[in-house]
Amino acid sequence: MGAPRIGSPITTRLTCRSCGATGGRLVLDLGSQPLANGLLLPQDLARDESCFPLKVLVCPNCWLLQISDVIQPGELFTDYPYLSSFSDTMLEAAKTAALRYMADFGIGQDSLVLEIGSNDGYLLKNFVAAGVPSLGIEPAANIARISRKQGIETLAKFFSADLAKELLTSGKKADLILGNNVLAHSPEINDFVAGLALLLKREGCIVLEFPYACDLVERGEFDTIYHEHVFYFTLTSLLPLFDRHNLTIVDVERMPIHGGSLRLFASHPGILQVQQSVASLLDEEKAKGVMSPAYYEDFEERVRDIRSGVVNQLHVLKAKGYSIAAYGASAKGSTLLNYCAIGVEVIDFVADRNRAKQGRLTPGTHLPIVSAEELLLRQPDYTLLLTWNFADEILAQQSEYRRRGGRFIIPIPEVKIV
Repeated sequence: MGAPRIGSPITTRLTCRSCGATGGRLVLDLGSQPLANGLLLPQDLARDESCFPLKVLVCPNCWLLQISDVIQPGELFTDYPYLSSFSDTMLEAAKTAALRYMADFGIGQDSLVLEIGSNDGYLLKNFVAAGVPSLGIEPAANIARISRKQGIETLAKFFSADLAKELLTSGKKADLILGNNVLAHSPEINDFVAGLALLLKREGCIVLEFPYACDLVERGEFDTIYHEHVFYFTLTSLLPLFDRHNLTIVDVERMPIHGGSLRLFASHPGILQVQQSVASLLDEEKAKGVMSPAYYEDFEERVRDIRSGVVNQLHVLKAKGYSIAAYGASAKGSTLLNYCAIGVEVIDFVADRNRAKQGRLTPGTHLPIVSAEELLLRQPDYTLLLTWNFADEILAQQSEYRRRGGRFIIPIPEVKIV
């Protein structure tokens, strides 16, 4: 067993956290799960490990997908093991985005760029290098310290409308507000978006990125679901939320990262021209039927099929005497391992580049986490790629392992061996 990570921070809510409608419809039940980033130390095994329901509902009014049982953010993000800078893909995407935003929005030395959920500064450091005043808001104190060491002003606080008001009183208002993979983490989503509206200058722009719910549902990407991710967004579900806080969604882009994401641009009304991309994606979602329960009915069946495929493949390989490891001690990996009940009887270890994770154990399944170099040293026959969303990057990094005969198992959207 493992150490309890929390006391009693869970809140069960069946009303929509965005529009307040009741009658949410259950679309997926992933059972009882530990906290996905609740990595254990070996000495923690003597104590009980807390697990919580992980269920996804869809609102019948605004069609926002959301989990029913929410862990308070203070219990999830105060001390956090995820560092964006360990992914070369993330670093390159961040640099490209920063250069684009500086050019597109005229961001310079007289501007202020504010990033919510700034992590270790992987994105803001590009603005700082260009001499652009920048402010990061990162609730995990351990990660905020890393960001500050790079010369990035960082507040170790949770973003809220109250914090926005505090920043306003100190004279801070942003030309550009960024939020990569943070909107879904904020249970009080109306408060969050209200804070965005308060802090944005009249001519400013908000740019948010997050996993796209249509990709998640259609590809069965259930491992994107864990307690940190309270919401799973379509554009259809976001329009009423932003309208409610007098913000206009002016552009939207599909992105392949994380198995399919959206990049959303928003401004104060009448400031930026609304692009055709908004109407086009809304029409596409309408044609798919995202405003109907029928669109979500096959989701759980797809997820079960993926689970069967992964488990069967691993058991066949194990029965033939092959050694199996895993790569990527990620939050999504935790969901997959626990939902599929894959533990030490199948997987020997999990390799990961993040030094903060090495020497610990995966939540629930208690697999030992070792350095990425161990994959080549131990040379398992097969490796389950838990961070399949970075497959191209990892396959390139592990080219020598593959040259020696090692093969990767990519679990989603269907089992594939490469």
